[in-house]
Amino acid sequence: MKLNIVPARTGTRWVRDGVRTFFRQPLAITGLFFMFIVSISLVAIIPFVGGVLALILVPAATVGLMAAAREAEAGRFPMPLTLAIALRQGPQRRRAMLLLGVLYAIGVLIVIGISALIDGGSFAELYIGGGGITTEMVEDPSFRTAMWVSTLLYLPLSIAFWHAPALVHWHGVPPLKSLFFSAVAVFRNVGAFLLYGLMWMAMSFAAGLALLVLSAVTGSATIASFGLMPVAILIASMFFNSLWFTFRDSFSADEDPSQTAPKP
Repeated sequence: MKLNIVPARTGTRWVRDGVRTFFRQPLAITGLFFMFIVSISLVAIIPFVGGVLALILVPAATVGLMAAAREAEAGRFPMPLTLAIALRQGPQRRRAMLLLGVLYAIGVLIVIGISALIDGGSFAELYIGGGGITTEMVEDPSFRTAMWVSTLLYLPLSIAFWHAPALVHWHGVPPLKSLFFSAVAVFRNVGAFLLYGLMWMAMSFAAGLALLVLSAVTGSATIASFGLMPVAILIASMFFNSLWFTFRDSFSADEDPSQTAPKP
């Protein structure tokens, strides 16, 4: 396996390829992303252990979404079982993926635990239990501090796990090594990833602004309220679809997985 150093402009191509490939199979990819959300949510409601189990499954499910993008890139229709592909690759790869999930769960719980020390658990309850942010939360300085601290602490966790599930699944890298290689890959290609992140932020902002403008022009606030969720799901589906391309261009091996899914 070899780390590839890519120019900063590659970040725009990752976004473009993610969007373009999404529109090759929009129903399938959106459906798989919806299955991802529903599956994680159903596991999370299991009493006592559901929240932890849901976190453990996130890396494996993310590989499933990346595999779906790979299938769509190759012109194939990603089937529902693609979402579980990381858990169907034999006992050794399955154990490695679940171990990676355990490490991810531990990392997230540490971040949430630190936030609970700051605001008494308000942000942690919102993160784990869901629900909306109330005015009282926004006006609470300790809640705002906990939110920003959690965001800053989650950033290095996200960098370590960005490529790790794909490295375990496609290249058989041990979980701990995959975290190290993932972090190195992101930092060595930081220009591309910064541009990549900025473009997704701009797209999300533009979509929200378009809904607000449309609501203002039509005089109907329901357009923004009812359109926000579908638009958010579409953008999130495209974003997760683009993860495959960040991995494909960052690593290569003697038998590169992207060779079975040639770039158009």
